[in-house]
Amino acid sequence: MTENALANSRLISILRGVTPTEVIGIGQAILDAGITTIEVPLNSPSPLQSIGMLQDAFGGEATIGAGTVLTPKDAEDVAAAGGTLIVSPNTNTDVIRRTKELGLLSAPGFATATEAFAAIEAGADALKLFPAGAAGVSTMGALKAVLPPGVPVFAVGGVDLNTLQSFKDAGADGFGLGSNLYKPGMTASEVALIAQNYVKTVRDLYN
Repeated sequence: MTENALANSRLISILRGVTPTEVIGIGQAILDAGITTIEVPLNSPSPLQSIGMLQDAFGGEATIGAGTVLTPKDAEDVAAAGGTLIVSPNTNTDVIRRTKELGLLSAPGFATATEAFAAIEAGADALKLFPAGAAGVSTMGALKAVLPPGVPVFAVGGVDLNTLQSFKDAGADGFGLGSNLYKPGMTASEVALIAQNYVKTVRDLYN
């Protein structure tokens, strides 16, 4: 994969805790709402199975991958399952380099300028300020002022409908939606309504 699909994405859905028995229904609800990037964290039940199922069902219309990827071996496992996106909570340059060797998209987490530039040098396609809620809008603004404009920066962790505007104004290119979008036990219908609300809000912000 050479195209940076993340450059055109505003929302990443993070399905932490999703199970294989429900992942297709949840994934369909998210796609129908207009979110085309789906991340299954590796600390979910049978995450590689869920990723494979999502890729089989929606790979032609969505970017499917894993979150909480901590080691190069994790990235290899995700690639074997069919995932095309590797997301980490931290800046691990070994993970980033292995991700790019595998031809996958890399979106590591960072909290400082040092981490951000190390990630970019290692080949990251996008960055996620994490946890954005704790880092704050001022941190996003300061970092965006010095980071290369061609690398999308997502605000992830502690971001909700009430803070989208301020992070967007500070330069955020998009957002990762975790528990504010999906929690284990939620139905596809419940997730669909929330996803639709986020999609509408983000479209209004960036159009």
